[in-house]
Amino acid sequence: MAIPQHFAGFDELAVALPAYIRQPVLRQLAERMQGELLGSVAQSLTQFDAINAADVIAQSTRILDKLYQTPIADASVLVAITHEPRPKLLLTRRSIHLTSHAGEVSCAGGKYENSDGNNVVTALREAYEEIALPPNKVQLLGQLPSQTSKSGMSVRPIVALIAPDLILVPELGEISRIFWADFETLITQPTVEYKVNYSMQAQTATLLTPSWQIDGETVWGLTGKVIASLLETGFDRQLDWYYHIQNAQVQNLER
Repeated sequence: MAIPQHFAGFDELAVALPAYIRQPVLRQLAERMQGELLGSVAQSLTQFDAINAADVIAQSTRILDKLYQTPIADASVLVAITHEPRPKLLLTRRSIHLTSHAGEVSCAGGKYENSDGNNVVTALREAYEEIALPPNKVQLLGQLPSQTSKSGMSVRPIVALIAPDLILVPELGEISRIFWADFETLITQPTVEYKVNYSMQAQTATLLTPSWQIDGETVWGLTGKVIASLLETGFDRQLDWYYHIQNAQVQNLER
């Protein structure tokens, strides 16, 4: 799905300030993320009780500027959470025929293009292309530390709130399924050790790594690390994200 020419969504980006988030878990996440982004503790709800429009614009502009000025990563993903009393985290499963990460669970996102200009636009453009999420329906919270994919690419997670009633449509050439994780459950949900067969050069191995089991899907790898980073940033949950080799053997390359 190509973005229409002159699409206005990127000109209408909004920031979700903690003052206007009534759901306590989401408000705490916003305070933590924006505090790290600005190098100070984000202003609390009571401090914003008498805020005027100029202050809102100034604070939002500072946050957007920080996001736009962050060094550009090879790719960006959108960590989208519904803004409602019982929030949900948006996840997708990639189509099985793709050349990379086929069939794996992911957040909407993809590679940087020169016309993007910054990581935020990359994440939102890819989310529009993959699941038809309009950029002007997104309220930005902040960003998480970059992660490195198994192919060596740097990936920047952009965190945002979305309305719970949006109609999202997977681009079946890239995305086979959209599903949701109950966000508050995820904060304390235990991980499950997952076995995955992995091949590199002339060796195959069985890797043991943490995962979450969500709606019949196994969430591990880069997406699992992004979620672990989100929980550490917002809620001080420390997870040891490891890859242990259980079995390794040299492939027989003679045919």
